Amino acid sequence: MKLQVVRQDNELSRGGLLRDDTKFASTKIAVFQYVMIGIFVFLITGFWDLQIRNPEMYQERAMQNSIKSIPVLAPRGKILDRDGRVIVDNHSSFTLYLSRENLKMEHLKPIAEGLSLDYDGLVARVRRFQSRGAPVYQPIPIKEELTPAELAFVESHKDANTFPELEVIHVQHRLYPKDGLAAHVIGYVGEVSEAELNTPEFARFHQSDVIGKDGLERQYNDILMGVDGQRRVEVDSFGNERRVLGDDKEAIAGKSLQLTIDLDLQAVAELTMENRRGAVVALDPRNGDVLAMVSRPAFDPNLFAGRIRSKDWKDLVDNPEHPLLNRAVQAQQAPGSTFKPIMALAGLESGAIDEHFSVSCGGGASFYGRYFKCWSKHGGVELHRGIVQSCDTFFYNVGNRLGIDRIAQYAEMVGFGKKTGIDLPHEAEGVVPSSKWKIRNFREKWYPGETISVSIGQGATTVTPIQLAVAMGGIAVGGMWFPPHLVKDAPRLLPTRRAEINLENVQKVVSGMCGVVNEGGTGVRARLPGIEVCGKTGTAQLASNELLKGTAYGAAHKDNAWFVGFAPREAPEIVIAALFEGGEHGQLAAPIVRDVMKAYFDKKARLSQPRPQMASLPPRLLASPAPLVPVAQTANQ
Repeated sequence: MKLQVVRQDNELSRGGLLRDDTKFASTKIAVFQYVMIGIFVFLITGFWDLQIRNPEMYQERAMQNSIKSIPVLAPRGKILDRDGRVIVDNHSSFTLYLSRENLKMEHLKPIAEGLSLDYDGLVARVRRFQSRGAPVYQPIPIKEELTPAELAFVESHKDANTFPELEVIHVQHRLYPKDGLAAHVIGYVGEVSEAELNTPEFARFHQSDVIGKDGLERQYNDILMGVDGQRRVEVDSFGNERRVLGDDKEAIAGKSLQLTIDLDLQAVAELTMENRRGAVVALDPRNGDVLAMVSRPAFDPNLFAGRIRSKDWKDLVDNPEHPLLNRAVQAQQAPGSTFKPIMALAGLESGAIDEHFSVSCGGGASFYGRYFKCWSKHGGVELHRGIVQSCDTFFYNVGNRLGIDRIAQYAEMVGFGKKTGIDLPHEAEGVVPSSKWKIRNFREKWYPGETISVSIGQGATTVTPIQLAVAMGGIAVGGMWFPPHLVKDAPRLLPTRRAEINLENVQKVVSGMCGVVNEGGTGVRARLPGIEVCGKTGTAQLASNELLKGTAYGAAHKDNAWFVGFAPREAPEIVIAALFEGGEHGQLAAPIVRDVMKAYFDKKARLSQPRPQMASLPPRLLASPAPLVPVAQTANQ
């Protein structure tokens, strides 16, 4: 017990000595002093950096915290027809943006609920903006075309205590014609996509920028787009606007675009294709002006004016009728008998035939061990009657004499097998088969028997309606092919192509095409009183009718009907090509061309009539009255 008490006294004695040790106390004081000096040096360094070394940078950041930049979106230019009538305009609306300076992620759910937005989609959109490193001052658009109820919700919730990130901006949205009028020509606008931002064409744009997606909206996007402005306002610590600063940057509206399209002809062409599938192209062969261009079925470009709903986009993409396809420049179909005038010209120019060359048509002919049918029995047929009656047997023999490579030579001369250069995106080239083409694509030689089908516009030959219109227009004016265009004074057009063609041969072909319409040929339904219309029908098979007869596939894939015509005969002013998919017979496409052509000449006659003059008074009654003379002065005289 005594030993334990002594041990405790020794421990207490040592503890008291450590606490009272002056060396230990001075060490603690020194550490504390060094810490304080370090803190003081840190504060002095920060003060030096803030006030002396970089005062401009921190002053600018402070200003950014008190000044809010609000974008002022420039309206796109209008699109006008050739007479200056508005086809595409803009309308005022309101778009809701999220200001990224005040954005809080926890606010997104109540905002989505209040505006009937998909919450997951909203979060994904915000994340996408953040991940791409968009500037902080760039707001995020989340809803277009705000309704009065939605505007009321925003106004009542965008205060600093609720959702300060909400920002309503006045914008000009596209207003397109109803019922898809000229939809494929005009195209549509939309928000630039992630994939597009990664291409050189759109690398200079930012997320949420609205660009032309298709048609003329895309082709002339740089002209139609304006330059966005900016409005700067001073805000307090709660985000409330205090005053508008005077250094606003005004938005510059885009330039208007005047087309070669005639709105009257366009409307008639649209009506002729109502409830049909196909395309119509009307152009002036003297300069390449496209007067009308229709593709049916069409779509409503107004669906794209803001951000198209996923359901609407799915409906368009999954539609078996392919309404987004511009058949006028993208539908690559066999031309059928509309190819025969080119065959006739090739035969005459090459010397393979002359105008007196004739064959006997008994309903077909045999070539290389195979029998090729004609659609009728025509008896003795020469060039003129061969074109008028569209005798297959006659052109089988012409093609057999020419051979595939000479056929390809003249087909390429008129513009088949290559783009016309029209000022629209995504134009198709079509196909002109040749021996080289087959080796290049199939690693096989060309067999002479394959030439027979090509002679009547079948086989591997495909063209687009715009190619057919341009080709026939160039022949009609004597061997000059102007590049088609939709915008007056369009830049970057291809040069005009010329070919040394014997004009007498051209007249022989034109004479046959005139007989197609006016001499009881296959195109009598295109006839117009008082106007000498020239044309050619065409019926093109999608597959063998004999094999598909009676099958469900055959019923759903009827022959295509073509008609191409121009007028008047001596000095053509208009050429029109019509494709009626599933029309079965070319005669059924002829009235389409007739109606559009009639509208053209009716308008021309109407405009050429002298305008009624307003009644005018005789000049003596309009002369200034003589000055009055005082009575007294008159008496003195």
